[in-house]
Amino acid sequence: MKRTPIFVLILCSCAVSWGQQLAVRCCNDWAEFHRTSMERRNLLENDLSVNSVGHLKLKWNYRTSSYGNNAVYSSPAMTGGVVYVGSNDGNVYALNARTGAKRWNYATNGAVKSSPAVANGVVYVGSFDYSVYALNLHTGAKLWSYATGSYVDSSPTVANGVVYVGSVDGNLYALNASTGVKLWSYTTGQGVHSSPAVAKGVVYVGSFDNSVYALNAANGAKLWSYATGGPIFSSPAVASGVVYVGSTDRSVYALNASTGAMLWSYATGYDVASSPAVANGAVYIGSYDKNVYALNADTGAKLWSYATDFVNSSPAVANGVVYVGSDEGNLYALNASTGAELWSYQAGSSVQSSPAVANGVVYVGSDDGNIYAFGLK
Repeated sequence: MKRTPIFVLILCSCAVSWGQQLAVRCCNDWAEFHRTSMERRNLLENDLSVNSVGHLKLKWNYRTSSYGNNAVYSSPAMTGGVVYVGSNDGNVYALNARTGAKRWNYATNGAVKSSPAVANGVVYVGSFDYSVYALNLHTGAKLWSYATGSYVDSSPTVANGVVYVGSVDGNLYALNASTGVKLWSYTTGQGVHSSPAVAKGVVYVGSFDNSVYALNAANGAKLWSYATGGPIFSSPAVASGVVYVGSTDRSVYALNASTGAMLWSYATGYDVASSPAVANGAVYIGSYDKNVYALNADTGAKLWSYATDFVNSSPAVANGVVYVGSDEGNLYALNASTGAELWSYQAGSSVQSSPAVANGVVYVGSDDGNIYAFGLK
């Protein structure tokens, strides 16, 4: 029997029933787009590995509305045995993580491309109806909403009682997580599609004005900005004092987190809208040049690339495996060290949603209107 360290048993005491969920993030959960590490990796995932991932099978799929545009660009959050995800049909869904059964849905007045963040018993998400919502974790009841000046496809990040989220009105907002009251906002030169990363009291985010910003998390004061050669869809990842981000100027950048100085850049063959994952000394990211890349985190040197189709999906890394979707409709599991394909699944349409990996299950959405769950059993 595999032994589990005592400290993991303590941390994972939150494996409780729906009615007993603790209002904290814990264990092997994936509670927001970046995950709490700001690196899109799960260090606690042990069930899925390079050796076992080839045996993944479809556990369930849940189809959102059967009419209109029901594509699922939103990336799932999974915590406390429940999956939270948005759909272009305008709804936020809460699904049983084991069976896919719907627990509740909340209807906004616009497409929900934003990925939910779950913290302290609340689900936070943006909508194309210009609003940011806070919903009760258990019932989906609206606790508050905040109206921005344009649509919100940025995914919220929650840190120290504050919700950080961008809007296409050009602002990054800091909202009180309990009340929705605006604490501060910072105006960039264009829309903010990028999802903020928060590390050591600093918020990092990209803008369509071509720049990456570092802002004081407490008051929104600009610490530095770095101008790339194109608008930024990509969401920064922060690891070991370095900010990694892609740009539509076709490059991936590594910036000093304290000063914004460029450490290196890597030129792909086309726009980079995918957001990086960082693990084991490597940066994993997709490009519209139809490749997934692994780059040396210190130097930017290419370690490997995997050829597929356009990659909007952002990789997730867990236990030596990279999970990523592509516009040809496949979800891939790749060997993080070599780039070799270990497993794939063909969905009914493009997979622009970014995977979440938790408790031996991979969750992802597809343009075919489904949320999928894959596991070993």
